Amino acid sequence: MTEPTLKPERPFFSSGPTAKHKGWSASNLKTESLGRSHRSALGKSRLKYAIDLSKEMLGVPEDYLVGIMPASDTGALECAMWTMLRPDRPATVAAWESFGNVWIQDAVKQLKLPKLTTLDADYGEIPDLASIPQDNDVVFTWNGTTSGAKIPNTDWLAPGREGVTINDATSAVFAMEMDWAKLDATTYSWQKVMGSEAQHGMLVLSPKAVQRIEEYDPEWPLPKLFRLKKGGKINTGIFEGATINTPSMLATEDYIEALEWAQAMGGRKAMFERADANAKIVKDWIEATPWLRNMVSDPAKQTNTGVCFVFQGDWYESLSDEDKAGVPKKIVKLLEERDVGYDFNGYRDAPPSLRIWCGGTVEQEDLKRLLPWIEWAYEQVKNG
Repeated sequence: MTEPTLKPERPFFSSGPTAKHKGWSASNLKTESLGRSHRSALGKSRLKYAIDLSKEMLGVPEDYLVGIMPASDTGALECAMWTMLRPDRPATVAAWESFGNVWIQDAVKQLKLPKLTTLDADYGEIPDLASIPQDNDVVFTWNGTTSGAKIPNTDWLAPGREGVTINDATSAVFAMEMDWAKLDATTYSWQKVMGSEAQHGMLVLSPKAVQRIEEYDPEWPLPKLFRLKKGGKINTGIFEGATINTPSMLATEDYIEALEWAQAMGGRKAMFERADANAKIVKDWIEATPWLRNMVSDPAKQTNTGVCFVFQGDWYESLSDEDKAGVPKKIVKLLEERDVGYDFNGYRDAPPSLRIWCGGTVEQEDLKRLLPWIEWAYEQVKNG
């Protein structure tokens, strides 16, 4: 196969931090808040604007709270677990990829919940979510960042269920519609679907979640970064821009710029459509390529963001496990050396695979240009 000549204009296909949108430039960021206290009127107003714009863009109900949290999606999700899960209540943590398994370990080894049930599944599969009792608190990942498997629907969550739902949505928001009525604590990070800078997370709380937090004082120690209450009530200041600790105002301005870009593109619906169109390009190519298969066999469970795919066929199956693991690494190395595509190797704990980010900040044309290069690189590796 002849080496392609047309390269992606923007060779950024990482699943986090993801690509900046086309036309992004640091010179476009507002800098008036830099060098100022985040507690100043200006600093707080910019943080509040980021919160308000997020809420508007995502269609979050008016009576829900949205706040900026430290330590990215991890900090936001663990804050929800530490402040809402109770030892005297049944809880289920469901996982089907790397990060979901972290939440299982938190519940088992850190919180040591006595009434805990864990559900897990192999990469590419999803456990039987319908088996979760409706009175159980539940922690789950909407979209498996490292497996490419998403929940197909929320039918397994009954309206008005007794238990609270804690949802890690970091690679799903702005690409998939959230069923807010069934979600009590939802978390995500700036560097995923919006391609913004890292280290800051978002926590979205329903009135039911606020009630749980206010009525429950955990037995375990809560670090300052997880303390959402003040005087026994939810600290509403956190959800109005008075962050728990000092945020990066530069990262805040970058997130705001991304939100304004998405808004100008047509809002979250346009972002959904962009991700769907991008993912279709990659998934159709996988279907047409005999030596590849989507890591997720069920189309209803296939993501439209981090599409993960593995190798198959006689040549690949004849390799040792070590050599199988080397195939995607060699492909990525060949293309990174040529500035064709960066950071699209599968996750380190996943089966040997490639993972191409298809979120709304990626352009269709760049994906179309990348795929022939992967075919070429595969032939180079195969023919050694």
